[in-house]
Amino acid sequence: MVRAAITATGLYAPADVYPNRYFEQRLDTSDEWIRSRTGIHERRLALSGGTSDLIVPAARRCLDSRGILPGAVDCVIVATMTPDRLCPSTAAVVQRGLGAINAWGFDLAGACSGFAYGLVVAAKLVESGAARCVLLCGADRMSSVVDPEDRATAVLFGDGAGAVLVEPVADPAVGLLDHVCRMDGEGEMLLYIPAGGSAEPASPASVAARRHYLVQDGPAVFRAAVAGMAEMTAEVLKRNDLGVDDIAWLVPHQANRRIIEAVAKRLGLELGRVVINLDRYGNTVGATIPIALAEWHQQRRFAYGDRVVLAAFGAGFTSAAVYLRWAAD
Repeated sequence: MVRAAITATGLYAPADVYPNRYFEQRLDTSDEWIRSRTGIHERRLALSGGTSDLIVPAARRCLDSRGILPGAVDCVIVATMTPDRLCPSTAAVVQRGLGAINAWGFDLAGACSGFAYGLVVAAKLVESGAARCVLLCGADRMSSVVDPEDRATAVLFGDGAGAVLVEPVADPAVGLLDHVCRMDGEGEMLLYIPAGGSAEPASPASVAARRHYLVQDGPAVFRAAVAGMAEMTAEVLKRNDLGVDDIAWLVPHQANRRIIEAVAKRLGLELGRVVINLDRYGNTVGATIPIALAEWHQQRRFAYGDRVVLAAFGAGFTSAAVYLRWAAD
């Protein structure tokens, strides 16, 4: 059997940094409140452009780190909830921007679980022989869909992109080994954007009513995210006869530090083996996990063969855990 593995990583975040004090001047909030409730100290926001403008530099860094040209990529997958446009796909825009002339591709809408879902899809394409070099990108420009006047959500999100290459590897001991993915559509109205799709097309009335911004029931999402990521992680470990002491790193979706701490506590996993970087980026949705992977990879904190579990939870009450052994140099 062909084994698929992450062979390279790259990230990009906008240069403009917005610390918590930026929101102190605009909303009824404080640096202390944001830090204590979320663990976020600052985030990066893009002043213009689309999600593709975040992805292209991240993808170039990923390809450069592998030492290959864009023409070697044969599939581009973009996991995002903030596509440049409804049509065409952001993957097509990225393909053009990179000059990946031999690649086909598509967008994947899994919200905060999008990258984990995309990693499963990319691995199966490689394992089946349908592709040999998949560029998987997780990215969102959340500043385009977050209400700047909403105290509950404005402070949570940031903009950014992460990219990985998924390729076949000769060593069967490394690569993507297992996954668990789930979805509970009953959570639809607890985290959603009301207007802009076919159910409620954009209109002067929908814009005036501010229905194109993200809406969430924070407490309900918090509880579901903790349960979802903990349960998915525990299940994938059990399926592979592993305990928490057997994994080197847990890489959770970076939504809220209290969620991450609660997941680790449920699993009995010390925080020193949990990747946390949301203090500097906020919640970048589809980008949180690939940005975290790229940072730890660049800092050489992953060792070859490390057992790593990625855990995600997102809108539509999607959830996933992916078990892999690290293969990138």
